Amino acid sequence: MRRRWESMNKEKKYLDLGKSLLSGPYLVWMTGFTIIPLLMILWYGLTGRDGAFTLENILSIAEPDHMKALVLSLGLSLISTLLCLFLAYPLAMILRGRGNKAGSFIVFIFILPMWMNFLLRTLAWQTLLEKNGVINGILSFFHLPGISIINTPAAIVLGMVYNFPALYGSSRFIMYLPSIDDSVINAAQDSGSQYPFQTFIKIWLSFKPSGVISGITMVFVPSLTTFVISDLLGGSKILLIGNVIEQEFTRGSNWNQGSGL
Repeated sequence: MRRRWESMNKEKKYLDLGKSLLSGPYLVWMTGFTIIPLLMILWYGLTGRDGAFTLENILSIAEPDHMKALVLSLGLSLISTLLCLFLAYPLAMILRGRGNKAGSFIVFIFILPMWMNFLLRTLAWQTLLEKNGVINGILSFFHLPGISIINTPAAIVLGMVYNFPALYGSSRFIMYLPSIDDSVINAAQDSGSQYPFQTFIKIWLSFKPSGVISGITMVFVPSLTTFVISDLLGGSKILLIGNVIEQEFTRGSNWNQGSGL
């Protein structure tokens, strides 16, 4: 028994060692491309050009131009997230009434454009929305009034919703909601939820909140920090906080203030 026990312990040690070795490439990747860059941002953000410790880079967010860009970024990101959330639940309810194959195909259709380069997708919307673009060309052909949303916050929101569709395309809660059993819906109605919105709030909205939070994060954070969408669809006339940071790094060569912001 003792030899068998020692043999089992030895095998377990080898197995644990194998798992550790398999995680090695991941740890190297995370260290080189996540941890080290974050430490560099921390270092630059807390130091001046002379290398001395300072909080001026972080406090510069209170400057009028920077604060205006931050507030506008927060507002547009919030609108984009709410729109994605508004689109997500109808999609989830559609998937609920479909089989696994049909549901997977619908999700695939939503995710498919994400295989295209981010910059190309945004440039495509620029071509569609510009004054003499495709959409206005079609409207003019049918003698309808044209649209003029290019270089406006509305165009930026449209670009955000299209480029960051995590909530209604690939978020986990899209997979969760279709699994709600019909008996749960019927029980809610029997318990006093006479109106559809009551069932929606008590059942649909409260089901798997972790998935909803995950999807909201996947949309809100990249929307808040984007600068390519606002450059192309905003015509460089609308500065978001991402544009301010990008300009500090590329045009002003002020890595310290860029990191602080």
